[in-house]
Amino acid sequence: MITRHAIEHTLDFRYSAPVHSSVMTLYVQPLQDRRQVLLDFAIETDPDGPVFTFDGPFNNKGHFLDRPSPHERLVVRTRSTVETGPRRNLPDSLGSDGWERVKTGVCDPELGLMLQPSPFVRPSPALDQFIHTHDLQAGDDPLASARELSATLHRLFEYTPGSTAADSPIESILESGCGVCQDYAHVMAAIMRTWGIPCRYVSGYLGPDAAGAAPAASHAWVECWFPDLGWTGLDPTNDSGDDERHIRVAVGRDYGDVPPTRGVFKGSARSVLTPEVTVTRQET
Repeated sequence: MITRHAIEHTLDFRYSAPVHSSVMTLYVQPLQDRRQVLLDFAIETDPDGPVFTFDGPFNNKGHFLDRPSPHERLVVRTRSTVETGPRRNLPDSLGSDGWERVKTGVCDPELGLMLQPSPFVRPSPALDQFIHTHDLQAGDDPLASARELSATLHRLFEYTPGSTAADSPIESILESGCGVCQDYAHVMAAIMRTWGIPCRYVSGYLGPDAAGAAPAASHAWVECWFPDLGWTGLDPTNDSGDDERHIRVAVGRDYGDVPPTRGVFKGSARSVLTPEVTVTRQET
């Protein structure tokens, strides 16, 4: 069954004193591909002004804005309508030659990039100790091992909003056991890459289980590449695959490639960001 989602995402920046020359890039436009259909997308800002679209890395769509006049508040609001399909029916395993076929497939340079360390997904002594303590070794089958790892991270970590920041390294959740979705995704990607399975970070939204509107937030999970299956979503925060609730916005090596916002301004002021997301599910 096809599920339609209407998403409204507001980013409200408030400054303690007037600032000017706010320059910002955004990754907030949902992806358009064979797995989901972007029916419409609109972006508006206050103060008003032009917003430019650009093609970002990994086929993501980005936006750029510049607000030169003085302001004490900058509001960015996006509205999207997206259709997603049901969860794919995946096999229990890849078969007896699964690891050999993964090894052969990763000769593709694009896949090889998702095996390399990145700023937030990298080897570290803390990761090595975590893997050793919990015996997180790959099993006989790549797909079954990935599913088991997702379930294990869901069990080991405690979802704790505010326990980490957007730029927190994986050591924060590995040492405290507490984090949010992007931390779960970074740890899973780091372990999958040590196993030789290409793994990328996905930013997006998680829609409600039933029809109607619900408050939401930006969400993150991973996609692992498997032969014959391609990129396959796993959500360790919720111990699930990517189903019709998962609305994909951008993909990258880690959070640093696809932050919803990144920018600077001129002025001596403190800034506070208040995000607000509402997702309305409409069965079609």
